[in-house]
Amino acid sequence: MAAPTVDLSAALITAPVPIGHWLAVLPVVHCIALGAVLLMLRAYPRLQAGLAIAGLAGLVLIDAALLAKVAAEGPLTMVMGRWLPPFGIAFTVDLLGALLAFTSALAALAGGIYALADIGESGRRYGFFPLLVLLMAGVSGAFLTGDVFNLYVWFEVLLISSFGLIILGSEREQIDGALKYAVLNLIATTLFLIGVGILYAAFGTLNMADIAARAGDLRGTAPLMTLASLFLLASAMKAAAFPVNFWLPAAYHTPRIVVSALFAGLLTKVGIYALIRVMVMLLPVEGEELSLVIALAAAATIIVGALGALAENDIRRLFGYIVISGIGNMLAGVALGGSGGGISGAVFYALHSMVLMTALYLTAGEIARRGGGFALSDLGGLYRQSGGFTALSLVLFLAACGLPPFSGFWPKVILVKAALDLGAGWLAAAILAGGFLTTIAFGRLFLFAYWRPAPVVRTPSKAGWRTGLPLAALTALVIGFGILPERLLALSQAAAAGLADPQAYLHSVFPGGVR
Repeated sequence: MAAPTVDLSAALITAPVPIGHWLAVLPVVHCIALGAVLLMLRAYPRLQAGLAIAGLAGLVLIDAALLAKVAAEGPLTMVMGRWLPPFGIAFTVDLLGALLAFTSALAALAGGIYALADIGESGRRYGFFPLLVLLMAGVSGAFLTGDVFNLYVWFEVLLISSFGLIILGSEREQIDGALKYAVLNLIATTLFLIGVGILYAAFGTLNMADIAARAGDLRGTAPLMTLASLFLLASAMKAAAFPVNFWLPAAYHTPRIVVSALFAGLLTKVGIYALIRVMVMLLPVEGEELSLVIALAAAATIIVGALGALAENDIRRLFGYIVISGIGNMLAGVALGGSGGGISGAVFYALHSMVLMTALYLTAGEIARRGGGFALSDLGGLYRQSGGFTALSLVLFLAACGLPPFSGFWPKVILVKAALDLGAGWLAAAILAGGFLTTIAFGRLFLFAYWRPAPVVRTPSKAGWRTGLPLAALTALVIGFGILPERLLALSQAAAAGLADPQAYLHSVFPGGVR
């Protein structure tokens, strides 16, 4: 008797998956596989380090290919197990996710090269490189997933890796910083998970495209404002926005400087990404209703961050407050929305900040190597030691202040113009005031650490290309983004347009229409 024929087309994707669609999951698969191999090579620290750098370079190439494909063809979807969405877990990559994944891979590669000088054999044996690669698995997964619960899962992956990185060395200061970092991030993750649970109860699905398509029909019955508020609080805590920003300057100065650089460049941007995705694409009406709250938090974050930078004597804590102030600028873009260019300004600023903040913390490591410590009160004479390093530092300082012709100038112009166009002059004033206070803070840093004579003449240890190459490469990107901003601006605008009108995203997940 012949077996009955079962039509699987109603539940499964029966057509062969195009080879190009595998790019959607390849960054995560690459990082997890590489991390597993590196764990098995703990007894061979030199081989482990070389393989990690090669693997991070490979991640940059994979993300570059993914970005090129998405920019040319639109959003890309890969569903796990070939189950049709929303039942199958989807990786859906739009321009925003591809841009952030590629930029994070560049920052990670720069950090990995710098770690060759900053992380000794003991740190390598305790897992720095495997943890770095697995951190990138979490970061990449968060940017590329098309499922809200999976976004939470990738949060957990990057948090577990970051806990290992922040305590690498097991010093008392690191344990103290890790405790503050862990408690606040776990609270934020719990709030996010509660939001995911309520979201599933309301929608019966966690697929982002499905939620975006159905939100309008459920607006009168589901507690969408409660959901939006929960996700706002959770994302603000992860991004270190006011008034839940105090954990960052208390934690980011404690680990090895390369770890601080990666945290400052990457982790807070995952929180901002989650906020943009929820408030602009999934729950746009609720995001609009909360725009004043977000704008007030943005202005306070900008000013508090800038004032904190002015008050600090430790360079690492100073840069921590600069991270906070930058988060405020991105929040301002979220508050201003897509119609006035706010989201494109936030996206541009996020890309700029990923590169800049990584470079700034690596610069802090060089300042300590050349000057003997991180305390401004003990530094001086760096200009006389190296004119080249001074020039490089000045470029990064001016970019952080938002001054031309460097990368920080353009997103601030976009954000100020968007604020003025929408009648939010007070928010534009906050952005400009933050830039002014940041300029004073960096002027103080430059005068103390570089311009005044050194209190004690020191001979810096030799580090060579392992510290110079990543710092020079990141600075070149900061200059390039500033002098030739057109392509990055166009990509940021296209990414913002894709969020405001997600039809291409929805069509990628549901080619035949939402089921």
